Amino acid sequence: MTRFPEKVLEALPTTVFYLSSLGFLLILILLGFNFPSNVFHVLKIFHFGILFSILSSYTLRFFLTFRTKLTKPERTWNALFAFISILLILFFVLMLRVNNERDLLLNLSSYSLISLVFFVEISKRTFNYDWLSINPRILFILTFFGIILLGTLLLMLPKSTVNGISFIDALFTSTSAVCVTGLAVVDTQYVFTQFGQIIIMMLIQVGGLGVMTFTSFLGIFFIKRTSFRNQIVMQDFVGSERYNEVFKTVIKIVLSTLLIEFIGALLLFVSVDNTMDMRLSERFFFSVFHSVSAFCNAGFSTLSMGLAHEQLKFNYAIQLIIASLLVLGGLGFSVFINLYKYLKHYLTNKIRQFFLKDNFHHLPWVININTIIVVLTTTVLIVLGTVIVYIFEYNYILSEHTGFGKLVTAFFASVTPRTAGFNAFNFGELQTSTLLIIILLMWIGASPGSTGGGIKTSTFFIAVLNVFNLSKGKDRIEFMRRKISNISVRRAYALLFLSLVVIGIGTLLMTFFEKDKPLLAIVFEVVSAYSTVGLSMGITFTLSLASKMLIIAIMFLGRVGMLSVLIGLFTQVRTLNYQYPKEEIIVM
Repeated sequence: MTRFPEKVLEALPTTVFYLSSLGFLLILILLGFNFPSNVFHVLKIFHFGILFSILSSYTLRFFLTFRTKLTKPERTWNALFAFISILLILFFVLMLRVNNERDLLLNLSSYSLISLVFFVEISKRTFNYDWLSINPRILFILTFFGIILLGTLLLMLPKSTVNGISFIDALFTSTSAVCVTGLAVVDTQYVFTQFGQIIIMMLIQVGGLGVMTFTSFLGIFFIKRTSFRNQIVMQDFVGSERYNEVFKTVIKIVLSTLLIEFIGALLLFVSVDNTMDMRLSERFFFSVFHSVSAFCNAGFSTLSMGLAHEQLKFNYAIQLIIASLLVLGGLGFSVFINLYKYLKHYLTNKIRQFFLKDNFHHLPWVININTIIVVLTTTVLIVLGTVIVYIFEYNYILSEHTGFGKLVTAFFASVTPRTAGFNAFNFGELQTSTLLIIILLMWIGASPGSTGGGIKTSTFFIAVLNVFNLSKGKDRIEFMRRKISNISVRRAYALLFLSLVVIGIGTLLMTFFEKDKPLLAIVFEVVSAYSTVGLSMGITFTLSLASKMLIIAIMFLGRVGMLSVLIGLFTQVRTLNYQYPKEEIIVM
């Protein structure tokens, strides 16, 4: 028969989950709606009552563990939670006794704590994929769809906007943020309040890394164990080479993202000059928002003109910082991890050589072929793009800049089409030849496993390499003494074909909906949406309802991947144990 303490312990996690869910909903109500002062005061009392109940539950769990059979690590974990909970209770009690001067700190800390508990509890319940009966890719697609709908509702809260927003515009903005695109049908600076801009920033962060990555990250820390199926499901999403390293990879992805964004925000903060006329809090928010938006390749800005703002388009330090964040975010997390392994291997050997006088221990292929292809293709595209923009626009868009400024702006113009969407000038004023190059760069996009979109650099590299190999009469694709697998080649050409199909159909429909707009501007818009870039020739604000819905669908397909949608929808054929006779098809 179950003892009373054990019954209470079993009920506490469910209690905390419902309390945190209610508390998080109350936070959204407090932040998103306007109330009379007396109603607001009652809701705040209810809010702190929920907070104290959650902290008391953690404390109670610790004292009940003395009478239950738990392992030593579990007791230590509960003791740590109880100790932190008691400290937090004392902190909030003291804070409630002070004047209103510290209301901001009190609200920030209490809101953050309840939100953290809520997301941890959600992660505990969604982290286990053993129950999963659908294709994991469908789950991946559904999570993005769910976050887009949630973001739409949050952006429609009264306090999210200055004068309200329509459902379609909120849906467009939420889709653009979650799909890290950056296209906007309303002015982010003047339509959204700071609360609304914070929601957009959070949608960008979640969309950039993926909901499943976040839930897995929190689940790893608070569940401390996982099943084999969990690792198999997550392996494909995070790009891990070995299933037993999946969750180590998740931790590296999240922590490296937060570290890079923190460094980026710090550099942007010190680079903003006094001509921007920003208060300290505005400068801080500007830095954090643009660091997150840049690393996630979103392209959203809190300024109407973006980086083309009069005080920013000549601030080359900010352009270089954001361009660096764009490149890092577009490389892909698998490349990060591979480069980390190489640096660790190299530095370890150097230290051993210096202190222990040991020989260098060579480890073959520390940097894998995928990393080499991604870095090589990215470098070539950036250099060629910079040179072409510099030459084509030297006497046009770049004419107002100095020698060094021309080079930085050309470099930025080459980087930002790679699914970023930031603009240091009006892209509608570019020469037609330059626009065609920009469209090509947008179509290629970032690298696989990154926060960016497009057909991906590795896909483009395989297609180009195949042309050269066919020209030489080779029956396979080889690079650096390695054969590219057939499945990689088939996927690459499937991605190429599907991208052209979506862009073609999107362009056809949009020319029907927008008869008064130039064809080049429409093609630019559709490619930008599919590759989740966010650049525009200035027609986004004037799109009709039908065109907005079309762009929303294209952005979504570009982010989740048309191939992933098809793989999720069709029943997968098991391994075929037979082969039909081979037949040659005339193609040229």
